[in-house]
Order: sequence, then structure tokens, then C-alpha cells
Amino acid sequence: MTRKRKGDPIHGWVLFNKPVGMTSTQAVGFVRRVFNAQKAGHGGTLDPLADGVLPIALGEATKLMNYVLQADKTYRFTIKFGAATETDDAEGEVIATSDKRPTEDQLRQVLHLFTGTIQQLPPKYSAIKKQGQAAYKLARAGKEVELEPRTVTVHKLEVESFTPEEAVLVATVTKGTYVRSLARDIGEELGCYGHVTQLTRVAVSGFSLQECVDKETLESVDNLGQSAPHLKGLATVLDDIPAYAATPAEIVMLKRGNTFHRVHLSPGVMKVLDRHGNLVSLVEVDRIGKVSILRNFNI
Repeated sequence: MTRKRKGDPIHGWVLFNKPVGMTSTQAVGFVRRVFNAQKAGHGGTLDPLADGVLPIALGEATKLMNYVLQADKTYRFTIKFGAATETDDAEGEVIATSDKRPTEDQLRQVLHLFTGTIQQLPPKYSAIKKQGQAAYKLARAGKEVELEPRTVTVHKLEVESFTPEEAVLVATVTKGTYVRSLARDIGEELGCYGHVTQLTRVAVSGFSLQECVDKETLESVDNLGQSAPHLKGLATVLDDIPAYAATPAEIVMLKRGNTFHRVHLSPGVMKVLDRHGNLVSLVEVDRIGKVSILRNFNI
């Protein structure tokens, strides 16, 4: 006998403005509780020190989390000059200091070194697995952590404001890029050290901070269900994928795991919608028009 899952069958995306001090796991738990949803997950970890855009998937939307996890992300962050820390942010112990301070021109001149495809060494206080454990757990236990550099891409890196003590930068980066490492490496290149004191994710997968709902707002709403205004549709993360409005007969075929042919469709991945605009399936169309299922959605 199958045990009934606790909660309601809520499906969709909540664009959550995660506050500073809350972990991403705590944010998922909070949103799941306020919606009383059966299932939830998030589209990309944010450090407790960071705030900003955290897309949270409920129900069938969890099948689409990879589309958000793989997406580029934009951050606004503050580099504090003159000190390096163990964690590369304000939470860590200071391990080196310098009286040197850069000029704004010097800062701008080094940014090209951190733009484009680069090799980046992740912070040792990170969730990257080493010896079967998260690196930060090993580091906190006093064990030596040696991580390998990784290839990442920084599409944009710009100075938003500057003082001799700190600067605010905006960066658009690929998956796996650590902003804390950017701040650390920029400080080292300038010869003055640096670490992150403030970090906000301002955009991910086409979602902006302006679209997000905060913790206080969700706590103040009485009826958070499938029709809640803060719940976005499943296909919200698939705006760049072509859509096909299927007939009822075609939908039945997809639900049964069958293929069908539509020679007028262009090859590639497509989202299949019903007559009400609801997401039914993700499919792949081959060069002769055969439509094959990649993923069905049970709503």
C-alpha cells in the first residue's frame, strides 16, 4: 500500500527573495511549509551571507530544476579591500591584511583578467565534495582542503561604485562560478587583498529581483495554494523553448508513452501545451518530425 505524501499537490515556481542569514535549504523548507506543498527544491544554492533571487520549485516543477541550475546568474557584490579571510567573505577569520588601497582606475584595469573564460579556484569553504564530504566541513574540522581549479565564464564584470575602502561590482557568470573567489582574486591581483562583505543575486534564468516575493509577504498571505498570485506556472523557466499546442488525442498519446509524427515541426526540444496553456510534456522532435517524450508532467 502506497503511503500518502503529506501536503497538497502544489505545482509551480516561487521566485523567493532569500534574506541574509537563511540557508537555501531553510528557504525551501519555509516556502514548502507556507504553501503546504508535497514536494519542493531550489534552483541554485545561495550562501547564508547572500540574499536575492532563489527560484523554488514546487511539485512537478522540481522536474525542471536543471534548467535553472544550468542558467547564467547575475550578482551584485561588495569587495572590502585590505584584508583576506579564511572564507573569502565577512564571516571568516582575517588571515592577511594590507595597508595598500587601489584607485578606481587600477581596479577597472584588472577586471579584464577576470572576464571571459577563466580558471578559478573555488573557496575551501564551499559545498564542493572532497573525500566524500563537503569541503567546508573538512575545513571547519581543521583538515587541509585542496580543491582543483575549474573552468568558468564571466560574461560581464563591471564597477558600479567605488571608494578606496570598498567597491560594488556587478557580474554575470556561468554555473559553478564563485563570486567569493572573484573578490579574493581581484584583491590579490591589486596587491591589497579583498573579500566579499555583501552579495545579492539579482537575476537568474530570466528572473529578476523585482519579480521576487519576500519572506514577510508570504507569511502575511492567508491562502497560499495553486491559485496564489506568487506561484508561477511550470513553463516559466522554459520561455526560450518553442511551444506546440497539442490536440487532445496527441496529449493522450504522450501520456501513454507513445510517439507521433508532425512533419511541420522544427527539429529540437519543444514544450507541449494543452488548450489551456498548461505544460503537458517536454519532447524532442527529430529531422523527420517524430515527436518523442523527454518528460511528462502529471498535473
